[in-house]
Amino acid sequence: MRSVASRCFIVVLGLLFAAPVLAGDVQVAVAANFTAPMKIIAADFEKDTGHKVVLTFGATGRFYAQITNGAPFEVFLSADDDAPKKLEQAGAAVSGSRFTYATGKLALWSAQPGLVDAQGEVLKKGNFRKLAIAAPKLAPYGAAAMETIRQLGLQAALAPKLVTGESIGQAFSFVATGNAEIGFVALSQVVEGGKLRSGSAWLVPDNLHAPIRQDAALLTRGKDNPAARQLMAFLKTNKARAVIRSFGYQP
Repeated sequence: MRSVASRCFIVVLGLLFAAPVLAGDVQVAVAANFTAPMKIIAADFEKDTGHKVVLTFGATGRFYAQITNGAPFEVFLSADDDAPKKLEQAGAAVSGSRFTYATGKLALWSAQPGLVDAQGEVLKKGNFRKLAIAAPKLAPYGAAAMETIRQLGLQAALAPKLVTGESIGQAFSFVATGNAEIGFVALSQVVEGGKLRSGSAWLVPDNLHAPIRQDAALLTRGKDNPAARQLMAFLKTNKARAVIRSFGYQP
């Protein structure tokens, strides 16, 4: 009896010590516009799997350069579909791993209630000093903002008022802190649960800029990491998609 009990005790101990070994870390580069939803998704993923998600947020263009230069990221959540495609072509991302995890929406936002009207006419009236955008060459939302400005024929009129942030996160910060009265931001930064958090906003019509398709890719550094592969799969689950929708994205 003692022998059987001893063997059972050893098995239980083995399982207890093996559990942490099975859990792993995954290094994730996340486009700044997806900061809020990804924090929630990562917490859900960690709770469900035991893996730890290490998140770094920033501009898509900056991440692309860092990844091509050997940055130790294992999963890339881009703000466009171009950067992941180029990484796959260059062998820095696993072939066939790319998919669109969200389609983003652009919004013109002010922290001041009533300043931005529902049709975006404030851009034509010009009753503001500064308009914040993300750097068009680094951030897809910045590129969409510039395309919108051109489509409206306001490039010359608005050029003196533009203040540029490296990422959409920095552009949002300019408006939130009052350094710019209005700015083009990701809808996800100002909406949660389908409601505007504060201030005033205009949802930019889709026909004023190219679709903002945001692709995820499993990077080559993460191809043998079970945590990285499981996170990629988790992004496709109903739980993750519900979070994505709640921030104004189309999964």
